[in-house]
Amino acid sequence: MSNELSSLTDNLAIKKIVEPQLNIILTTDEDDERPVYISGNFNNWVTQDKKFEMDRVGQGLYHYKFARDFNYPDELLYKFTRGDWSEVEIDKFGNRTENRSCKQHNGVRKEHVAKWRHNWLPFKSKFLPEVHLISEEFEIPQLNKTRRIWALLPHDYKTSTEHYPVLYLQDAQNLFNEKAKYGNWEIDKKLAVMAEYNIGKIIVIAVEHAEKERIKEYNVGNTVLGNGQGKKYIRFLTDTLKPFVDDNFRTKPEREFTGIGGSSMGGLVSIFSGIMYPEVFGKLMIFSPSLWVVPKIKLSFLDMDEPQDMRIYLYAGGDESATMIDHVKQFKKRLLKKEGYEDKMKIRLSINMEGKHNEVYWSDEFPKAIEWLYFSDKNE
Repeated sequence: MSNELSSLTDNLAIKKIVEPQLNIILTTDEDDERPVYISGNFNNWVTQDKKFEMDRVGQGLYHYKFARDFNYPDELLYKFTRGDWSEVEIDKFGNRTENRSCKQHNGVRKEHVAKWRHNWLPFKSKFLPEVHLISEEFEIPQLNKTRRIWALLPHDYKTSTEHYPVLYLQDAQNLFNEKAKYGNWEIDKKLAVMAEYNIGKIIVIAVEHAEKERIKEYNVGNTVLGNGQGKKYIRFLTDTLKPFVDDNFRTKPEREFTGIGGSSMGGLVSIFSGIMYPEVFGKLMIFSPSLWVVPKIKLSFLDMDEPQDMRIYLYAGGDESATMIDHVKQFKKRLLKKEGYEDKMKIRLSINMEGKHNEVYWSDEFPKAIEWLYFSDKNE
């Protein structure tokens, strides 16, 4: 690798006389087939900007030459990523690295990356959210049941005076429980990394599912699964749980700061929550929804006198079922056709063709969805 680097550097040094652009040479100890991008203050820190994708010129060796007409800021600030903040560079000890800085406008600059973050991990324990058990038996009067409910509060909640946006998530048993039968989303660890990177802080309200009655409780109306209790469950979330949370925690209660989400049947009931109560939920995080249960889902509930902005993050895996991706794409298409919402509905569709119907893939998608839903002004 040293010979390749030396040869490339020599060639670039010769070219500099003719083409005096800035060239960046990157070496890395951990290499694979994923592309490497440069993101920085020159492209709004976009992590997968094709204009700033580096050329792979050898094992662990990358090159990028800035365009002849590139408009250099006074100080170039940047980081290297594998295409996402979940795959950003870290040091050899697993710690975050500070922004790189450069004031050159030409010549050759050599950089090195020791390791890459994977799926937002590792994390630092001091940034872990405070996991607060709201109640072992929170009353659900609409269903005449009780339920265990958790609040994940920002790590510095007790020492700050901030108010935070809120996300209501289904299936709490699978969100941060290390003993979960099928694994868990590791949302506590993902929130810790997001806090470390100053991406943003939220309160997550995690509602445990109803065990053997989970599907019945998440099933809305009369579907191929029979009559469900979903409408009553959704009324519990909006009429009972949300007022309690807003009264007892420092939340931003307005709809633009309030989201709901889940996966599979939990994703389906979250869709209905947003459709039935758009005045409550302005953000939906929908992973691998069971749209096959009600393929012709009615959108008439969205008929508001004055449609308001709504953000929806849709995720589907290509290795989940034969129809998952088609169902999600069709659902997005129907949403965007909804009269009055053409300029209000912001939808991001994320598809992983290798994604399976399990917690590992939902875990990977969670921080990406949170960042886009709550902490990004991009409208894509």
